[in-house]
Amino acid sequence: MRGGSEKGHDWYQGGCREHKRNSMTDFIACAQHLQQLGYSTPQQTVAHGISAGGLLVCGAMNMQPQHWAGVIAQVPFVDMLNTMSDADHPLVPLLRPDWGDPLADPVAYDYIAALSPYENVREAAYPPLLCTAGLKDDRVPYWEPAKLMANVRRRSTSAAPALLLLNPDSGHQESDQQESVLGQAARLWAFAQHCATAGKPPAV
Repeated sequence: MRGGSEKGHDWYQGGCREHKRNSMTDFIACAQHLQQLGYSTPQQTVAHGISAGGLLVCGAMNMQPQHWAGVIAQVPFVDMLNTMSDADHPLVPLLRPDWGDPLADPVAYDYIAALSPYENVREAAYPPLLCTAGLKDDRVPYWEPAKLMANVRRRSTSAAPALLLLNPDSGHQESDQQESVLGQAARLWAFAQHCATAGKPPAV
């Protein structure tokens, strides 16, 4: 997907700033291609992203909610406009080359506002959504996924759950102890499996 560095600097720039939407539409196109080839279906495809990857999957969810059986967003950067407007946030100066400065540039304000997942939740049948957050996270504060959850719950026309899993002891990453790592992986896989098998008849 554009925005990575796999195909050089131009490929990276093709998914930055005013071109960030390309990352999301590329992600959707990859899912659709796998579905067209028969590897998956919209009822079996679960999107998963971490931090800025949470921005990616939640942005793709807003654009095409019907293409996902579920969405998992770990410590997701989903309140993009408000965070990038916070000049006191320690990471904002470092992120401005990639995202732009909505305080100084009206064009940057407009394209960030058009992408930020929290601001772009709409009335639609959203898939099941699981967000994680760390109470001590100094990169993506817990209220970003909490605000997204509240907005999805308010506007979704489906009965799918929107869940927030808040760890009161973690920061941007969970503990690296094996028990914690395996426990988190088990929870996320269980959610994904539930999403991908919901409504299917039990195996005989």
